[in-house]
Amino acid sequence: MMLKKLTTTIVAASTIAVLATAATAETWRAWNIHNEGHPNTAAMDRFAELVADKTGGEVTVDVFHGGVLGSQPDAIEQVRIGAIDVGNFNLGPIGPIVKEANLVSLPFIFKSVPHMFRVLEGEAGDVMGAAMAEAGIMPIAWIDAGARSFYAQKAIETPADVEGLKIRVMNNDLYTSMISAMGGNPSPMAFAEVQQALKTGVVDGAENNFPSFKNVGHYEVTTHYSLSEHLIIPECICVNTAKFEALSEDMQAAVRAAAEEAALYQRELWAVGTEQARADVEAAGIVVTEIADKGPFQDAMGAVYEEYLAVNPDMAALVEIAQSTE
Repeated sequence: MMLKKLTTTIVAASTIAVLATAATAETWRAWNIHNEGHPNTAAMDRFAELVADKTGGEVTVDVFHGGVLGSQPDAIEQVRIGAIDVGNFNLGPIGPIVKEANLVSLPFIFKSVPHMFRVLEGEAGDVMGAAMAEAGIMPIAWIDAGARSFYAQKAIETPADVEGLKIRVMNNDLYTSMISAMGGNPSPMAFAEVQQALKTGVVDGAENNFPSFKNVGHYEVTTHYSLSEHLIIPECICVNTAKFEALSEDMQAAVRAAAEEAALYQRELWAVGTEQARADVEAAGIVVTEIADKGPFQDAMGAVYEEYLAVNPDMAALVEIAQSTE
């Protein structure tokens, strides 16, 4: 009789625990613009798996790929107000909302991709992350989006090599100022127009990362790719601040650990894809030029930084932190 009562008590307690878990469990919706086969898509799927595992099912994540929940600017705003819970975002479009995020859009602010991660995982990243969280979009992991470098019909090894060249850049004052500071002629245009512009000589060169250079076929109409790595704009796994802070400390730690593990997975996949893209374009005849010393390029950005900091003086300390990070 006692055994029967004990068994009944255990079953009842287990049922209550299950019901309590079911009552407190929540499902987050996550946005991702990329499709199947992209490193970020694989990483976001891994993030969802890890969250469920590390939280014991208290938090689950449904990832919507291919931008089906809206454009990136729309999704950023939806995460801020809590209509979407999580997003994999590029920091570029966050800059107009959180000025501290503009740090990563300053040309030659980083020496390399590893240096960029050291900056973001240090004091500068803490400052930027806190500002983003204050705006409702908290970064819980940083992921790789490659480094943009120049490609043209000749090698670009020093700022002087840009002089007189028409270089296609994204439509951003910082990027046009970068080319002008080196004596070049910035030519903002839609990305879809670049292939023909390179082929016909409307522009002399452009800039992007290895996977994009290869995948869109720009290597077919140029001869040289020079590893200037002038723009290294990372991405983040970001969560709605209020949603994250509503979790217990243990659950916050579990979700953050899942994001960081997924981010490391993404970085590995991105590195493999980048190396493959480089090997492919070199096999097709592209001459890849390493630039051992980016100091002259960074020095050439003096006027660009001076103009930017004149308008944004409160960014000076953050820029100094980034530049002084080893």
